[in-house]
Amino acid sequence: MKGNDSMNATKKMEGFREQRLFVLPEYMQRELAGTELTRQLFVSDIGFFPHAKYHYRERPEGTDAHIFIYCIDGHGHVELDGGEPLDTGPGSLIVIPAYLPHRYWASEHEPWSIYWFHLKGDHARELTQIYGLESKLVPLPRTIVSEFVANIDQSLAIILDRPYSIHAHVYVSQTIRWVLSGVGQELMHANQDHKRDQYLEKAMRYMNEHVGTTVRLPELARSTGLSTQHLIYLFKKETGFSPIDYFLRMKMQHAASMLDLTDLNVREIAAAVGLADPYYFSRIFKKLMGHSPTEYRKIPKG
Repeated sequence: MKGNDSMNATKKMEGFREQRLFVLPEYMQRELAGTELTRQLFVSDIGFFPHAKYHYRERPEGTDAHIFIYCIDGHGHVELDGGEPLDTGPGSLIVIPAYLPHRYWASEHEPWSIYWFHLKGDHARELTQIYGLESKLVPLPRTIVSEFVANIDQSLAIILDRPYSIHAHVYVSQTIRWVLSGVGQELMHANQDHKRDQYLEKAMRYMNEHVGTTVRLPELARSTGLSTQHLIYLFKKETGFSPIDYFLRMKMQHAASMLDLTDLNVREIAAAVGLADPYYFSRIFKKLMGHSPTEYRKIPKG
């Protein structure tokens, strides 16, 4: 086992001040596993450990449930199947798959505060796999953190209030299903947004590198790996302009900088931004910048 910052401290599985937890008895687990509305997904253990100094759990053979740990404060570490420990901080969710050897512990100097729950049933595995939540740190989008915590806290409160009520466990089961589906959807949207930004950044970088030339739309699309239709859609959605219109504005911005910072004449600047006709250049410049190149150069700057 690898070392960590609290291995020399006292190890505690529970017993933290103001902690809340509930572990479902075996007979209730059997009942939920045989009930139509809960057999595919139910919570067997759930809790909240605030400022859990010396918290430590190790399961060399794993356990028969998927373990969800969400850190709201402090830091801890999660080691999966003997791998490198994952530093778990505020806003991080980690899912430990059933039967995977693992151990986790709180930082000695900044012990974590965590919500945690164990999920059983076939849908626990399906939900975590379809949204790619297993065996890695997942920073939750800020847009859903408050709702996520509120739903987990409410589920814990309901189970503590009515621990042996089938109705309560059905409600919690459906709540957890909805919460995890919401997390998955938000992460998918965030990933799509990231990919979209990468495509736009690649296209804009290509434009900037070729600002002194003529770039055709198919050429620009090939540089990003997108179809021309998709590239047009992304540009209009994010900038309000088509790719070529955006490129023309980029050319004019470069031209404006040269008017401010160099002594090049209008013909030379037009050529430098890939426009051979200085009259066409001047007309476009005035349309987009509000002044002719000559007028723009005379405007005091700074």
